[in-house]
This record gives sequence, structure tokens and C-alpha cells, in this order.
Amino acid sequence: MAASFYPPLSPFSTGLRCRCPRCGEAPLFDGLLAVRQRCPACDLDYARVDAGDGPAVFVILILGFVVTGLALWVELRFAPPLWLHLVLWTPLILGGAILLLRPFKATLIALQFRHKASSDIELLRE
Repeated sequence: MAASFYPPLSPFSTGLRCRCPRCGEAPLFDGLLAVRQRCPACDLDYARVDAGDGPAVFVILILGFVVTGLALWVELRFAPPLWLHLVLWTPLILGGAILLLRPFKATLIALQFRHKASSDIELLRE
């Protein structure tokens, strides 16, 4: 099927749902963060797609801002011992990173597809 038969989809809706940036139907990932080789629905080749370090940077900055603010508030309000900070914030950082990395990576891949971010991505538009 030619690419002209696929209406343009919002990169944010497909990214947040972790779906194919062209058809929006099939899952983008095969596992936790591994991108599939091809879309099972529209046969889009994902071999050259790479989000790089962008998703990790965004997640680190967002989680760092949130956790630092919360830790500062808890410290000033309750003054708990240091071990309690470790118990409170370690699961939040790890869980938040795992939950946020997939949609951020999928959104950046969808934005690359939408805006033809590199010569490799242009091959995806075929």
C-alpha cells in the first residue's frame, strides 16, 4: 500500500500510545524498549529509526525536577532520616524512568517520521 493512503497522524497521539507513526495501529516496540524491525500492519521498515539519547535526556530532566522538588519539600516539612529518603525516592526514580522512556522514545520516533528528520527517515516515507 502506498504512503499516500495513510492520513497524517499526530506524532503525539501515536507516540504516547507507542504505535506505528504511519498507520497508528501496530505496536512500535518489541519488548520494553526494542523497536520492531517492521510494522506488522503497514509494513513500515523501522531498521533505520533511532531516537538516540533524546528520550533519556528528557526523562532525566523531568524526573530530576520532580524528585528534587518533592525531596526538598519532604526534607523541609518532615526532616526524615537519610535512609528514608533513599527508600522513598529510589523506587519513584526507577519506576518513573521505566514508565516514561517508552512514550518519549515513541514520540521522538514519530516526530522524526513526521518531519523527515534525516535522510534515513525519508526512506520510511516510501
